[in-house]
Amino acid sequence: MSIWKKMNEKVDFRFYQQKDKALEKKLTVKDFLALGLGTILSTSIFTLPGIVAALHTGPAVVFSYLVAAVVAGLVALNYAEMASSLPFAGSAYSWVSVVFGKFWGWIVGWALLAEYLIAVAFVASGLSANVQGLISPLGWKLPNALAFGLGTNGGVVDIIAVLTVAIVSFILFLGDDKSSKVANLLVVLKLLAIVTFIVVGATAIKAQNYVPFVPAHKPGTSFGGWQGIYAGASTIFLSYIGFDSIASNSAEAKNPKKTMPRGIIGSLIIGTIFFVLVSLVLVGMFKYTNYANNAEPVGWALRQQGHVIIASVVTAVAVLGMFTALIAMMMAGSRLIYSFGRDKMLPKGVGKLNKNHLPSTALWIITIVGIVMGGVFPFTFLAELISTGTLIAFMFVSLAMYPLRRREGKDLPVAPFKSPFYPVFPALGFLGSLAIFLGLDADAKIYSVVWFIIGVIIYFTYSITHANSAIPDQRDSETSEEVK
Repeated sequence: MSIWKKMNEKVDFRFYQQKDKALEKKLTVKDFLALGLGTILSTSIFTLPGIVAALHTGPAVVFSYLVAAVVAGLVALNYAEMASSLPFAGSAYSWVSVVFGKFWGWIVGWALLAEYLIAVAFVASGLSANVQGLISPLGWKLPNALAFGLGTNGGVVDIIAVLTVAIVSFILFLGDDKSSKVANLLVVLKLLAIVTFIVVGATAIKAQNYVPFVPAHKPGTSFGGWQGIYAGASTIFLSYIGFDSIASNSAEAKNPKKTMPRGIIGSLIIGTIFFVLVSLVLVGMFKYTNYANNAEPVGWALRQQGHVIIASVVTAVAVLGMFTALIAMMMAGSRLIYSFGRDKMLPKGVGKLNKNHLPSTALWIITIVGIVMGGVFPFTFLAELISTGTLIAFMFVSLAMYPLRRREGKDLPVAPFKSPFYPVFPALGFLGSLAIFLGLDADAKIYSVVWFIIGVIIYFTYSITHANSAIPDQRDSETSEEVK
């Protein structure tokens, strides 16, 4: 078979169907909403509204969230249809492998892997900033060498970020059932913390802080005007990766035909409402310039208004709530890595399950990388990089809707959920994701190119000759081995 044919060889969906049978089907709509909201309403809602307002938009940060939400909503409809038709571990990686071919699936999977690795480090770093804000009123302060990432304020390693990833990894090794219960509880607590901030913060809003609502554009910068709103939407798009984390766990859904669309679309709508409300309150309490380089603006704003106890409670619950984002992203990232091993795109040991039906090797990989990146890289650096993988996956999934529709009912299952206004919405989802990708920081684009070069090298030196998508026999000893 020629190299080109190998690159475009499509995976039979029954291969994933058989391979993923070993994953236990326990997750319900409630669990998926917790996973989605745990990721969407994560570090970003407690940090990014202030930072984006100061750097790009002023009070118009609300418009940036709405622009990002519209694009994410268009893509979420595509995700919902894909996940209801092809509920397999690996989400976009598996879907693109089925509809476009193995090489293109690998490219998407490699992009998503970058997203999850960076997202885990980003949330851990943001959680660390909030913990340090929580203990500062008590007069406790970590040495700078242990409080910040390498090269920031004399930092060497962010020890709180390191410990956070390790704790979440321990929870995940207990099993999906237990980790889902922890995530569900923490999401409820986090929603209560957000509502508390909105209610208390609203009493301190000053109308003059909203004027001008859309500051004038500063030539030569990405601040103000529609240019600032556009730059802000690109930066905060990472807030909407939650529904991909839902899709990555679709092989463990009890009833994917119903649970996947409800979990994906429901978490997006609820998350957007909270983002808009938090942004409005935050920029109304203080002039947006006060939030520059502040990774803990919610707690800071409450303390400055004299609500020290409430600030401590909100920040403490927010810190606990951030664990849900890490649970969701480490679960999703480990399932993606597992799917690479399942398909032998990486060594097959990566795709093995332990006696509790968990992808233990994949969990160890994402834990170790998350500890290293979260402990060493600064928060603002991670925030710049995180959206690239998400947007690339979103573009591919939007385009994949066209071959999916042509093949549904022929050689692919008919999706119980149908994205409306086909073929217009998939095209708009692709164009919107492309527009936001083009608005990313130049450094983010450069790093993404380097990451893709590494991925292509791995594909042509290993994956192209080892990848396997032969439908396993039920009696296949290898399959039996994985289930043990």
